[in-house]
Amino acid sequence: MSSYIRKAHHGGSWYESNPEELYDTLSTYLKDAKEDPASANKFKSSPNPNISTSRPRGIISPHAGLAHSGSTAAYAYLGLDEFLKSSNGHSPSSDTITVVVLHPSHHVYLDGCAISGASTIETPLCDLLVDESLRSELLTSSSAGIFTTFTTMDQTTDEREHSGEMQFPYIAKMFMDCNRKPGKMKVLPIMVGALSTDKEKIFGKILSSYLARNEIFTIVSSDFCHWGKRFNYAPTVPPGEMKAPSTISEIYEYIEWMDRLGMDEITSQEPGAFAKYIRLFKNTICGRHPIGVYLSALKENATAGKEEVDIMFVKYAQSSQVRSNHDSSVSYASAVIRRI
Repeated sequence: MSSYIRKAHHGGSWYESNPEELYDTLSTYLKDAKEDPASANKFKSSPNPNISTSRPRGIISPHAGLAHSGSTAAYAYLGLDEFLKSSNGHSPSSDTITVVVLHPSHHVYLDGCAISGASTIETPLCDLLVDESLRSELLTSSSAGIFTTFTTMDQTTDEREHSGEMQFPYIAKMFMDCNRKPGKMKVLPIMVGALSTDKEKIFGKILSSYLARNEIFTIVSSDFCHWGKRFNYAPTVPPGEMKAPSTISEIYEYIEWMDRLGMDEITSQEPGAFAKYIRLFKNTICGRHPIGVYLSALKENATAGKEEVDIMFVKYAQSSQVRSNHDSSVSYASAVIRRI
């Protein structure tokens, strides 16, 4: 398949197409996040010593329209900003770094993982180079004798999907603002399909050694609960053995309680526990499969002694506070992953 230039398909609707306006919007979100005292103190409460000064390795970031989730995403992207601007003897400014974006599929059925076939990704701020070398490695990789089902996206499929694209403006701004040469910064979007738990484990194992490389930073693109009749998801009574606290009286409070249970399972870094949570609550976390793959990769690396990390959620928000069955909302959560 010949490569293509991926257009900024959702520019002008999901985010500003004017470069100056987009840059100013992102700058404002990042400034507000950086100056938020609650954000600054998050990592100080971590049980892992010195975690607040350890190197960021990845983030979890929402992917709704910039006006809806951009301010929440900024809390995560402070982690990428720190990664790009730090050296710490790990990745000198002369080295090439690659940002891998694991994102879900909203428009096509996919029982596997599809890598962007683009050579360049356009954004209103600057063009992003795709790491074609890493793509080639993944397309020919295997694990335990099982040949992967990595495929390559065509341009139409790539451009229709917003969950990867909504990360690109922030990535472009981070690239513009750091002290690295443009040609030394690349991206590789990977669309993760509706995988079984077993397949999440397989793809996580395959990706693990790549994501542990010092020069690679991982972004997991996901919104959290989509609540309301238009999403075919409106439970108000906790299922199974999990019971909400008696202090919860509003639907939006229940949604946050449920989302935070899922966030706790993610921070535990146990893929099986997160999968059980999804089965129990059927929470409409659209990036649950990219999260599952990433957790499997982290567990593989920790078991192999390659890398251990700490996951901490630094911001949570809802598009609106649901109080009746006629309302709807989408939840957004940002996390920063740091090496222990």
